[in-house]
This record gives sequence, C-alpha cells and structure tokens, in this order.
Amino acid sequence: MKQTEIVVVGGGPAGMAASLAAARSGARVLLVERHPSLGGQLVKQTHRFFGSGAQSAGVRGITIARDMAAQVAAEPGIEVWTQTEALGYYSDGVLLVERPGVQLETVRGRRLILAVGASERPLSFPNNDLPGVYGAGAVQTLMNEYGVLPGRRVVMVGAGNIGLIVSYQLLQAGVEVAAILEAAPQIGGYLVHAAKIARAGVPIRTSHTVVAAFGETELTGIRAARVGPDWQPIPGTEFDIACDVLCLAVGLSPLVELARLAGCEVQYVPELGGYIPVHDDHLRTTVPEVYVAGDAAGVEEASSALVEGRLAGLEAAHSLHPQPDYEPLRREALDELAALRAGPTAAKIRAGLAKLGTVEGGARA
Repeated sequence: MKQTEIVVVGGGPAGMAASLAAARSGARVLLVERHPSLGGQLVKQTHRFFGSGAQSAGVRGITIARDMAAQVAAEPGIEVWTQTEALGYYSDGVLLVERPGVQLETVRGRRLILAVGASERPLSFPNNDLPGVYGAGAVQTLMNEYGVLPGRRVVMVGAGNIGLIVSYQLLQAGVEVAAILEAAPQIGGYLVHAAKIARAGVPIRTSHTVVAAFGETELTGIRAARVGPDWQPIPGTEFDIACDVLCLAVGLSPLVELARLAGCEVQYVPELGGYIPVHDDHLRTTVPEVYVAGDAAGVEEASSALVEGRLAGLEAAHSLHPQPDYEPLRREALDELAALRAGPTAAKIRAGLAKLGTVEGGARA
C-alpha cells in the first residue's frame, strides 16, 4: 500500500493548484490523474482568460496548463501518477486505483482532496445518439488537442461561455456555424464573446432549442423550435437547419461519486450544477479528512477552480503542518474568490453558495 500525507485526485487546474499549495506548505502529496498528462480542461482552452493578473488574465488555458504542469514536475514534495483511475474509496481511508502495468493498487493519505471536475450534460430528443451529435468538450478535444475538425456545418446549443467560446473556435478553424440556439430568453455568457460571434454573422436565437435530429447513419440536420416561459417547445414554431454537427453546451454536472463513497453529505444546488458535496469555506466536506475543489465543489469558471485548488491545498496541509503564514494566504485566496464572484454575471453562483449547507466549524456566509 502506498502511504502519503495528501492524495489529490484530478490533475486539472484545481488539482494542480491544490498539489502545489500543499507541497509548498510542507506536505507530501500524491497527485492522481487518469489522463496521460496533466492539465484537465485547460489543455483544450485556446482562448485568453479574463479576471486579474492573479488568475492569469490574458493567458491562454493551454499555456497555463503547460506552466503549471512544469511547476508540479519541479516540486520535490509532489509525486504524480498519470494514467491512473481512482476506482473507489473505503471507510478506512483507502483509495483504490488502477495503474498501467500495476493494475490495482491501494493508497492511503491522511487527507484527500477531490478535484475530479464535472461531466457534460446531455439533452434528450429523438436521434440524439446519431454520429455527429457531440458535447462541447468533445469538440474542443477533437480540434484543440488532436487537430481534427468535427464537421463542416455546426449548430451550437447553448449560449453560455462554453457555447460561445467553442463556436468562435470553430469559426477560427474554418467551420461554418449555422446558428446558436439558447433556451433562455437571454445570452448566458459574457457579451464580449457574443459580440465576436455576432460580428461573424452567426445568428444567436434565444428562447430556442433543438427538438429532433435527422439522419440515417449520421447527422444531416436538426429541427429547432421556440420555447415558452415553461421551457417547452411552442407548437407551430418548428424549423429545420441542415448541419453535420450538433454541439451541446448545456451545462456541466459535478462528479460526486468518490465523495459519496467517502461518506460525504451531498446537496442538490442547481445554480452550482446539481449535486455537490456540502463543504465549508475551508473547502472541507462533512468528512473532516476530505476536501473538495474546482467544478467538483460547484461549477464555476476555471479561474475560480485555480483559486479553490490553492485554498484546498493550503487548508489540508495546514491541518497537518500548521504554517505561520497560513492566515494571510487563506485570506488572500478568499478575497480572490470574492472578487471573481462579484458582479451580475456571478449572481447565480452567489445564490447557489447561499443555499449550500454548512458543516461543523464552517463559516460560510
């Protein structure tokens, strides 16, 4: 059995930030990532980040991923296991993983940080399993990781930041974006992204959604319709769009399986993506040894995931090795999160956090 002080599951922005913060606070860290390399969703993000310099504003996600992975590799207190799948967590604090060439292995850490991210939500409609129907993350993987175009003519469903950003990346790659459909009555993403799409001549149809897909062996088109205040399609408003790709950017759901196995209490908070582990402002769950960060703690922007990861790593390490500079570092991270969650675009996040239950010792406002 592998023994260490802190196990971090997930090598995306939150997991890398947590590992670095914990190791720099004197803890021995094992970082477990199922993919061959670190970076998570950052390796798909070719756009520049917003925010402030503290959250790498103006830097592309792929660059952030590369720089952070290099820092992790150079940090002597961090051991990295890539191509390693976390399969289960047991009541005695043992994590079961599968490693290439080793098969099953057990790991016990004194603290566990879950930075496992989120999964894409599907949509239910006739023929939604046709080849050519993708999640936005799959399209980003094809284009930005493997240099493969998903098709020639795309309809995007969802005008949040992901839908708008991926639409623009498709345009940059020479793919025609026939339309963006958004069920809400207004665009959910930043207007700066929507403006670039509009300048390119792509129609953004709010209060619209997809109701069916067409094709025999592959997608050839979709049927869209206007939706009413009840979010249901309005009969008689249907129209067809020819396309060979339908890209779904309709939200993310936090991955809570390991948290449930660890015995963490979960709560349904739709503003944060669905079921999430209940946690305090130290990012500690109802199981004191288990922390959570990034989209697994509630779906937000990657900038927030970076700060949450840093905070979770700091908190977990401090619980083992009290640090004299803990309080100013903690306050700095909390202030950064407050700034990222300020303003009208983050109102939903604030509402979700207000609903989230507290745990003993927590101080969530």
